[in-house]
Amino acid sequence: MTITITAFERSPDRGKGLARDMRVRWALEEVGQPYEVRLLSFKAMKEPAHLALQPFGQIPTYEEGDLALFESGAVVLHIAQRHAGLLPDDADARARAITWMFAAVSTMEPTIVDREIVRYLEGDKPWYEERLSMVDDRIRRRLRDLSNRLGDAEWLDGAFSAGDLEMVSALLRARGSGILDEYPNLAAYVARGEARPAYKRAFDAQLAVFTAASTG
Repeated sequence: MTITITAFERSPDRGKGLARDMRVRWALEEVGQPYEVRLLSFKAMKEPAHLALQPFGQIPTYEEGDLALFESGAVVLHIAQRHAGLLPDDADARARAITWMFAAVSTMEPTIVDREIVRYLEGDKPWYEERLSMVDDRIRRRLRDLSNRLGDAEWLDGAFSAGDLEMVSALLRARGSGILDEYPNLAAYVARGEARPAYKRAFDAQLAVFTAASTG
């Protein structure tokens, strides 16, 4: 059965690989599963056909036969559980990898995304600078804790896993702030993720959509 995912027709990240379909693309590339992409406009994302798949009108969605999923974390977990390559065979190591997936999407990423909300939606408020400073401090605390845990290891828990895929994806969102560079081992960790052939294929595929939309 053909796997079909949805993605932005015109991604607001301008081809930087931050849109959440990137994680699903990356996971599918890691496990060697072909897939098709259905591109959606912002208008189409709010129409009944898409809302039947994603009740909040977001991307990505995942369809395979009668199965339809939404939420990129859930989709990546499904891919990792169904296909070899993203979760260890050992039950305890598998559980730890899944724990890191949840840590990435529940503990790390919301703090980083909060900074984006402050910058884009609250920049005209009189308390903007103070609020941004507080958010940056929270990000630094999270990064410090993760940096201490990672140490000089290559990946979070032995071999690369879906936990690393999600964590690298979350940390990429902090790169533009410059804060990530304050933690050299985390910056190097992210660079290792980007250097994986599967990541490069996924990134190039997402970038090609943006490039086509920009020149079309």
